[in-house]
Amino acid sequence: MSAGARVIRTPDQRLRIFVSSTLKELAPERRAARAAVERLHLAPVMFELGARPHPPRELYRAYLEQCDVFVGIYWERYGWVAPDEEVSGLEDEYNLCPVELPRLLYIKDPAENREPRLKVLLDRIRADDRTSFKYFESAEELAVLLESDLATLLAERFELSRAQSAEPPAAPADREGALPAPLTELIGRERELADLERMLAGGTRLVTITGPGGIGKSRLSIAAAKALAPRFPDGAVFIDLSAVHDAATVPNTVAQTIGVRDTGDVPITEKLVTALRDRRMLLVLDNFEQVLDAAPSLSALLSAAPGVSVIVTSRSLLHIGGEHSFALGPLVGEPATALFVERAHAVKPDFEITTENAEAVVRICEALDGVPLALELAAARIRVLSAPELLERLDRRLSLLVGGARDLPQRQRTLRSTIEWSTQLLSETERRLLACLGVFEGGFTLEAAEFVVDAAARDEGAAVDTLGDIAALVDSSLLSQQDTSDRPRFTMLATVREYALEQLTQQGGLEGMRELHARYYLQLGDRVELELEGAQQRDWVRRLDEESDNLRAVIRYLLDRRDWGRAAHLAWALYVYWWVAGHLGEVRGWMQEVLSSGDELDHLTRALALYFTLTIGFWQVPDREIVAGLTESAELFHRVDEQSGEALALISLSLVLLAAEKPDTERADDAMEASLGLFRASGDAWGESLALVMLGRVALLRQHVHRGLNRFEESLVLARSQGDELGETIALHHRGWARLLIGEVADAAGDFSQCLAISARLGHVEGIAYALEGMVAVAALAGDVNRAGRLLGASRSLRERSGENNAAAFSFHQRYVDQLAASGAREALDVAIGQGRTLTVEEVVAEAQQQPVPAETRPEATP
Repeated sequence: MSAGARVIRTPDQRLRIFVSSTLKELAPERRAARAAVERLHLAPVMFELGARPHPPRELYRAYLEQCDVFVGIYWERYGWVAPDEEVSGLEDEYNLCPVELPRLLYIKDPAENREPRLKVLLDRIRADDRTSFKYFESAEELAVLLESDLATLLAERFELSRAQSAEPPAAPADREGALPAPLTELIGRERELADLERMLAGGTRLVTITGPGGIGKSRLSIAAAKALAPRFPDGAVFIDLSAVHDAATVPNTVAQTIGVRDTGDVPITEKLVTALRDRRMLLVLDNFEQVLDAAPSLSALLSAAPGVSVIVTSRSLLHIGGEHSFALGPLVGEPATALFVERAHAVKPDFEITTENAEAVVRICEALDGVPLALELAAARIRVLSAPELLERLDRRLSLLVGGARDLPQRQRTLRSTIEWSTQLLSETERRLLACLGVFEGGFTLEAAEFVVDAAARDEGAAVDTLGDIAALVDSSLLSQQDTSDRPRFTMLATVREYALEQLTQQGGLEGMRELHARYYLQLGDRVELELEGAQQRDWVRRLDEESDNLRAVIRYLLDRRDWGRAAHLAWALYVYWWVAGHLGEVRGWMQEVLSSGDELDHLTRALALYFTLTIGFWQVPDREIVAGLTESAELFHRVDEQSGEALALISLSLVLLAAEKPDTERADDAMEASLGLFRASGDAWGESLALVMLGRVALLRQHVHRGLNRFEESLVLARSQGDELGETIALHHRGWARLLIGEVADAAGDFSQCLAISARLGHVEGIAYALEGMVAVAALAGDVNRAGRLLGASRSLRERSGENNAAAFSFHQRYVDQLAASGAREALDVAIGQGRTLTVEEVVAEAQQQPVPAETRPEATP
């Protein structure tokens, strides 16, 4: 998609509509316009901020740059011209409107007293072919016109986005630059933002933004990262640590966010260093206060990766070398008022500052100490309370509540008291729901909430309306809603979640809710186990990624209870997800904890734990302990008649035998044949497809190339019949090598190309790397030094940056590269490899697909 193309956004990134007009003469029309925008669930950007009726051009220039549609409303007045300015704010807004923004302009008639300068402006507008303008007579007519025009515009943008959606998506390693897209503007932090930019642009590599919860640390860090991103060629990344409670797992969270897979073959900290040591990247680590013990590992990472800079948000300093403190204070005066009014507009679009409420708004902001989150919670009540009524209730409640938290800093006490005040305005069931929802980590779906809350209500014999109560919490700004994929997802700010968990603990319900939380995800695992092996695999991997924090929380809960059986069961049910998403290293750590517990384990639990702890030995030098452990795992699976488990253990055993310095191909062949029989007996087509690939590998290593080719083709047929795209890429990759070895180079190139296309669509980094390496061999055979080198450099860089460092498992490209280099092309090859290392995933996929048809030649190299 071209950089200039503008596409429709989902509701979690709502289109922003900038509304320009004079204020007083068109007040009814502005209210009507705002209501029309809100009815389409878009975000109006307007300036009824009371204390600043004429915002400086720097402010509305910034707002315009972040908007998506410009709406101009004109009648008789040209507007006020500020001192030292040549035009009014009304004309200046039109002049500053970015060229690419759609412009919808509305002119009110009749206008018997239209000012001369406005007439000149309107004549220019009518002559501007970038604008669409209509005439109207009343506020009601304007609302109808604007709503209709915006709906038409959205439809056009949707068609454009659909037409452009045929382009292949970026692979995970290139999606890492994405930062959260806040739904609201950053207000009153211009100076702080400039100071942060100056520090990091000036060479500071570690800045810790400190301040109490709710002060706006996260919001400021996102704005700073967005502003600084162009200075970092490898992008800026936001890493949310709010769901991380164990400092030892911080490297895993960082790795997952930047696209480094924890396959378990080497420590994740080493993979992070490899991935980041040559990159220039900005990391934002949010909510670090609960994992302060991870500070030394962050210091070590910064030392090993000199191109990486870090913004940390925390309630406490890290106290490590090179740290620069940035204390964030409250909003004072006009900015606090502006924020309150902006948030009030979100729930009551026609809210205005008037002579009757102006003093109350100012006093509300003072009472809340200018803490942004407290202002937002209070503003949410403007829907049902006037500003004076809100102030009265707030004064009465805060005077009673603040004293209960004397151990906290003043602004932290204010925020906690505001949260509690907000909950006092909820119904009993809504307060109970808020407490229960604190058990979720990283957000939740409506389905998950209903399962947990409804089950708890049944146990208590109570009736609940979970959907309605969730809506009330969203309206109160205690929950946020985002529409991800095809279902709404709800999140809770860390400070609110702390309060919710405290309430749940005081009510004595924490343990019961954690158990219900675990049951939901255990049932989800059982439900999706088979779906992960078929046509819904890609969708479920994406959905489970959204639930990764909850899944980790459930595993941790079960391990802490020494509930080894259910922990292993959930790990097994989601095996394909852990594999595809690159989390097998974490699973291995969990299962090592099971094995080292010293408790007596049932046969199935021990079989699963042995399998997960040893299966990553595929890419390590095998020893007798690994062979013995996998043999025991297979035998234990056999005892409990778990045929698919036994078959998978035999596959792993076979791979270990093949990876030995002296491969035991005969024993590996026997293990694979037994595995194939077990999969077929249990009707496990996914496993059968995998076993066929392994048998093909054995055949190739025994120089039976045609036999291996037959096995790969059988596997491909099975994978396609199941809609298993991951299995399809594995079979295509292996068939490509078999074809290459018998001289069918053009067919091999086609297999590698298909593997690359499907892997790129899936975001399957390992598949992309393997496909590129196959293409390297094809190019080397053709003597194409530049293509072979560029693809090789790109594949090496991709493996380093993604943690997929197991190329030796089944890729023979290096021998073809060595032959090419030995022919006198070493210097040119090295230059091309260096060029390839600079390519992004998108660039190398596009380049690799521009593949010439190679001649049919029989390769001299053999596996």
